[in-house]
Amino acid sequence: MGSGAWLRLLLTLGALWGIRAREKVLGILGEATLLRIPRELRERTEEFGEASWKKTTEEPLKKKFLLKISGGNYTEFEPERMRFHKEDFSLEILNTSRDDRRLYEYSVSKGPDEEVWQIQLEVFEPVADPSIRILHRESSNGSCSLALRCSSERGDEVSYSWDSRDNGTGGICSGSGGVLNLSYSLRGAAFGCVCTASNPVSSRRAAFHSAQCGSEQWDVPRVRPELLVPLVLGVIVIVIVIVVIATFRATRSAKCDPDPSQVTPDPSQVTPASATIYAQVQRVQKPKGTVPTATPLSCTTIYAAATGPPPAPDGAPRSPAGSPTPRGRPALSQEPTTVYASVTLPVA
Repeated sequence: MGSGAWLRLLLTLGALWGIRAREKVLGILGEATLLRIPRELRERTEEFGEASWKKTTEEPLKKKFLLKISGGNYTEFEPERMRFHKEDFSLEILNTSRDDRRLYEYSVSKGPDEEVWQIQLEVFEPVADPSIRILHRESSNGSCSLALRCSSERGDEVSYSWDSRDNGTGGICSGSGGVLNLSYSLRGAAFGCVCTASNPVSSRRAAFHSAQCGSEQWDVPRVRPELLVPLVLGVIVIVIVIVVIATFRATRSAKCDPDPSQVTPDPSQVTPASATIYAQVQRVQKPKGTVPTATPLSCTTIYAAATGPPPAPDGAPRSPAGSPTPRGRPALSQEPTTVYASVTLPVA
């Protein structure tokens, strides 16, 4: 008995005993999903002309109409999300979401009788391309022991399986689950293991070669090559900025802090009754026995204020007592005078 005959018998029993036929449809998240009905229901719809698409809601006792067919005409209740194909009475969900995971019903009415076809829609996110990482690696005495992990970043209800890429490895790659443990001789023939990540709506594969035992594929984050050049350039720019700032500060500090021994006092800022004396006192050590090698003398700078003689009552400068003013020389003035004296002090 063919499948069409079995389906017809099932629909007949459903009409007699109230049993509703049901099938399961797998939808892919983000893609279109088509809900079809059997050929017998299409013929009944063309014969009677009364049918509808409905879906269950979150409330158990309520259903929502998606489409109504009457006398060759049809009415869509969610045209922005659903598309009706009148040539075969199928219903297409344009962008399948997780909220579309519901029970759908297509019913054909003939007077008081009704035939119902139910479709349970399950929605899955497809599997992304898996990657294989080395969790543990040990190489010694010409043999290699590995622990591999296969994982996929996306996907609902993902399962993993391992198999050989060829038939000459003696089943070394056979296994199930995300982790596979391998132990083999490096002198043996090269082989490859394939990890398959799959779920009810998709399947993806990734390969691992035995030569990768000596490669660095640890499960640690690494800098991507495309980010390496901007990172190096950024470090160089930061170093240049730091050097420029340090040079600028050093130059500015040198300009703001001159050597006091090299500063010449401004005569206009010295009071008339005083003069500044710069004296250097050097301590000379007395030689003992042999003459030591000449060493630079340490100097001490002494800043002293010298006060000149008081002015005469008539405002003219006064000469020191008993010291007549030499002919041909100008009299002493009250202008400040800078005296630099170097005194060497002997040390016993």
